Amino acid sequence: MTSRPVQRLLILGWDAADWQVIDPLMSRGRMPNLARLVAAGTRADLRTLEPKLSPLLWSTIATGKTADRHGILNFVEPSPSGDGVRVSSSTSRRTRALWNILTLRGLRVHAVGWYASHPAEPIAGACISNLLMEGAPSSPGTPWPMLEGAVHGPAGLAERVAAARVGPASIDRAALRAFLPTVAQASRGDDRPATLARELARMRSLHAAAVEALRSGPWDCAMVFHDTIDTIGHHFMGCRPPRMPNASTADLRTWGEVMDRTYCEHDRLLGELLEAAGPGTSVMLLSDHGFHSGADRPVIADVTKEERAALESRWHRSLGVLVLAGTGFKAGAQVAAPTLLDIAPTALAALGLPVGKDMGGRVIAEAFDVAPLIETVDSWDAEPGEAGEHPAEMRQDPFEAADALRQLVDLGYMADLGDDQKRLVELTRRESRFNEAVVLMTTGRPVQAVPILSALVEERPDEVRYRSSLAHASFAAGDHDACLRSVAAWEAAAPGSADAAVLRVAALSGLGRTDEAAHALAAFEAAHGARPEHARTMAELCARLGRWEESLAHAARALAREPGLPEPHLAAARAALELGDFDSAAEHALDAAERSMVVPEIHFVLGAALAWGGELEHAARSLDVALTLVPGYREAAEFAAAVAEARGDLAAAAEHAGREASSTAMHAGRPTARDAAAWRASRPS
Repeated sequence: MTSRPVQRLLILGWDAADWQVIDPLMSRGRMPNLARLVAAGTRADLRTLEPKLSPLLWSTIATGKTADRHGILNFVEPSPSGDGVRVSSSTSRRTRALWNILTLRGLRVHAVGWYASHPAEPIAGACISNLLMEGAPSSPGTPWPMLEGAVHGPAGLAERVAAARVGPASIDRAALRAFLPTVAQASRGDDRPATLARELARMRSLHAAAVEALRSGPWDCAMVFHDTIDTIGHHFMGCRPPRMPNASTADLRTWGEVMDRTYCEHDRLLGELLEAAGPGTSVMLLSDHGFHSGADRPVIADVTKEERAALESRWHRSLGVLVLAGTGFKAGAQVAAPTLLDIAPTALAALGLPVGKDMGGRVIAEAFDVAPLIETVDSWDAEPGEAGEHPAEMRQDPFEAADALRQLVDLGYMADLGDDQKRLVELTRRESRFNEAVVLMTTGRPVQAVPILSALVEERPDEVRYRSSLAHASFAAGDHDACLRSVAAWEAAAPGSADAAVLRVAALSGLGRTDEAAHALAAFEAAHGARPEHARTMAELCARLGRWEESLAHAARALAREPGLPEPHLAAARAALELGDFDSAAEHALDAAERSMVVPEIHFVLGAALAWGGELEHAARSLDVALTLVPGYREAAEFAAAVAEARGDLAAAAEHAGREASSTAMHAGRPTARDAAAWRASRPS
């Protein structure tokens, strides 16, 4: 074991927590406990993964691996018998989680409320599953037996946790008024008071269970998860000011404070949890994604239940929160674009353990007081010993999770297909396969996504999401002919799609059919180009055709409309680079980076502009950030190798060159005179 920077680590997950809500609350003194953590530690935006669905993401956080590798691909999964569905189970995870790894190395660890954690695993500590609240009675005082397998831990813990639970029926109108005084204005027949009571009961019960676990004996790491901000957000964020078109004035008056008060309640419970954890506890507080809270909130109306299930994740922003505070962590560190994949490696390093080479992220070394000595193992899955895992033959009755399934239907994450279990199983299988394809597409593996999406299109030719995703995957895989065929079918199913028209131009350009691409661009411009919201798209399409001056002009138009977004600045940087204005390109790229550090191409364009401008050291740093965000970024690897070679760093040049064989071209079909080959050729021999 290496040196151990952190003696006791609390990993606290707040699903969908967002700095855009937190910062105003902290500035008004309404979240004092979190404000103290932030002041004493390091904060950052945490970049999510796609699809932005919580079971996939929290399993990635716990394992350090993408969903296609850890195996949790949906909220639910077919039961082993194949005639129903169940909430995604711990027995379906295909790789060890942090709590298994720590158990293997003799550390004491608690895991509370994590997605896909039922049945509780026999780890060295307490494991309290996400089905803790199953079977809650409809009236106070009614017996409430604990679901079998919901709690593993020291003797007596299950009984104490059972007694500490708060049933929704116990959150009466008086208790609701204490949380939200305006609830008294709710109209008769409004089911939202019951929804709020249910979510508050779950939050308080999981918190009580976590406190019981922390007090059950010495521990090295505790992982506590709350989904309340997300679940309440799907019900109530539409009622938060400013008023959305589909929200009434009465909604704002009655429910407008729910979200802010939910955050404040999380802060109160954070204070209690830190007190229970005791002095000397270091904290990693994070969310899997953000949640739109302003003018960019989606309006999801006039859709079927199945369509709503697919659209509900539009509420999720790409940036979540990350706080690292306490002994071992630096105050005020600048963290370079962390992602969900970085959490498990960072937690292992904090506790002095090696990082699995098969984990997809990195140790956030810059957040530590002293950069940790990072050791590795090939894979924690291959390490021998007792890791607190279930025996292979263990199974769960899928219908024990009926309450959780009803909640998912209510949230809109699942379509309610009544008693037709066969259709429900088929839907679950399709959507799980689709989610896997999205994971593959968005992690640089579009070639693997294409056959999955092709099969889905064949099975459900009427599902536009499947067709559009196949078109995008085919384009990313470099099969522009297949992309055009998919675009044609997509446009037949959804006439007038601007997204399809954009992809048509890009695919024609990629095939070298420039006249047809120009004609398609003219058609798009006639139909959509004058609309201000399409200025960014026009900049991209002109870039696809190498019309860089036009691209720059459209980027300027987009900047006038959307100066706060990174994309217009990136479009301007890209065009300026190709036009040879390297200073402007770097300036626009820096402006884009100020707005988002987590867009890989921003760092690539900045690195390229700096390299062309002769600033090789800074160029190398920017290209390294691009490769940290997407290790398989071919253009960045090629340029990084060229820059390293020019600087005389032959080891780095060889490392980057070695990436090229297994990498993916991210700018396929876009003409350029400023790539690594052109830069090499421009340098004095």
